[in-house]
Amino acid sequence: MSGHSKWSTIKRKKGAQDAKRGKLFTTLIKEITISAKIGGGEETSNPRLRQAILKAKTANMPQDNIKRAIQKGTGDLPGVSYEDAVYEGYAPGGVAILMEVLTDNKNRTVADIRHIMTKHGGSLGENGSVAWMFNKKGQVILDVSAGEEEAVMEAVLNSGGEDLELDEDCYIISTEPNELMDVRLALEADGYEIKSAEVEMIPTSLHSVDNEHIPQVLALLEALDENEDIKNVYANVDIDESMID
Repeated sequence: MSGHSKWSTIKRKKGAQDAKRGKLFTTLIKEITISAKIGGGEETSNPRLRQAILKAKTANMPQDNIKRAIQKGTGDLPGVSYEDAVYEGYAPGGVAILMEVLTDNKNRTVADIRHIMTKHGGSLGENGSVAWMFNKKGQVILDVSAGEEEAVMEAVLNSGGEDLELDEDCYIISTEPNELMDVRLALEADGYEIKSAEVEMIPTSLHSVDNEHIPQVLALLEALDENEDIKNVYANVDIDESMID
């Protein structure tokens, strides 16, 4: 088994709530804009943009919003300039946290992150302090109703996927990051409905914390996840998913 992120699983189950908060569209627009800025506005020659557009369509973002975000990225329309950044730190109990950021003001963002970390008993770390605890992997999610595990595994291997893991109500398919889109498209061609397809940072091992620290860790992760400049939050915490609302 390739392993997965407990916090990513929890966030997937909170997806509907996240969408209601409005952060989803904001993050997707930023991702489309910066993808177009870096790699151009053509989906066929820009895999990152293609993935961002597909995610936006899955989230039912209007086509006009997608088009404007691309045009702002390519400079055809005026707009804010966004940058990628990665920040690292620790939650209470020694939990490692990795944050992927899309921001128009790094000074503001790092100040906000430091404030959130301090407020919830965490600390911001130096570059490289925890990144070595995570591996970058493509993760394709199917509902468990997609089929029997043996049949799904065969489809995964035929699509170029690396591994399949059953996680309660879903299958988690692992891929090399640059093969994520090809695996997704191959599975869709086989008739499978994709719940999500993301490049994620997967912890190499999970870190257990005592019950005293669990509420603090969850509060910190949720506060970071709500910040509009933070695209993704990853943590190596091993936690019972029933302990989150």
